[in-house]
Amino acid sequence: MEMRLRRQIDSFFGNLLVFLLIIYILGPFLWMAIASFQGENELLKRPPSIIPQNPTLDNYRYVFTGEIPTAYEVKGQLRSRISQEARLIAPALRNSFIVAIVVMAINLLIGTPAAYTFARINFRGKALWYNFILGSRLIPVMAVAIPYYVIIKNLKLLDTYQGLILIYSALTLPFTIWFLSMYISSIPREMEDAALVDGCTPFQALVNIVAPLMASGLVAASAFAFMTSYNEFLFARLITQSIKSQTGPVIIASIAGNPDASYSLISVCITLGLIPPLVLAIAMRRWLIEGLSASITLR
Repeated sequence: MEMRLRRQIDSFFGNLLVFLLIIYILGPFLWMAIASFQGENELLKRPPSIIPQNPTLDNYRYVFTGEIPTAYEVKGQLRSRISQEARLIAPALRNSFIVAIVVMAINLLIGTPAAYTFARINFRGKALWYNFILGSRLIPVMAVAIPYYVIIKNLKLLDTYQGLILIYSALTLPFTIWFLSMYISSIPREMEDAALVDGCTPFQALVNIVAPLMASGLVAASAFAFMTSYNEFLFARLITQSIKSQTGPVIIASIAGNPDASYSLISVCITLGLIPPLVLAIAMRRWLIEGLSASITLR
């Protein structure tokens, strides 16, 4: 009886700890989403309302159409808190999504064959090239910021998608190659060897045999490439000058850096920025869990 009571107490405190951890992690995001449906007056009152008393879509309508929310159509101090930069968040998030998708595709198209080569094929200088690729990932980003800027400037790719894609591909490919090469090494070679004996080339063996077996690893690597590119701020701020190529983090930072910015519109921009990675995580959750679990085992 005493042992059963102790288990119940341990279970209760364990569940309580998990619940508090979930609140700690998700609380800021939930608060941001709630604030995006509140007017500025309601958001700034003390104490603030956890649940919106007068929920409204006016903040989202302003971001997409430019129609000023009714809460701002009053005279007084709050009238100046309308944030013109918030109108740029939609095209900026589109830029982020396009760049991240292309970088993800490049990681799959280049990183997968490269990883297979390092995992399965012996060639001269293999260890040297592999260590070089891994070492490049360990270099601090700030150390290569100026050289990357000079390269992109000389290529005349400042303020373009192509410039961002080249930099983000260079930043993410080393991890993709390392991760997938370890993943491929853990796959038994019997089926590949049988395919090679039957006349398949190494590339055909990769596409037809190995790739289906490492689907979860491919998803995990592609998700890493997408999230790294989607969230990157330093190079996006360094090599972009206009909304033609500026990404979501740059615009959100410019809005948040405005001391007179609307907190409601900041919340809208951050909430909209969270939607693509959230949709990606939900759509790929099963493969992500399998791939990340495998990565822990590989380590």
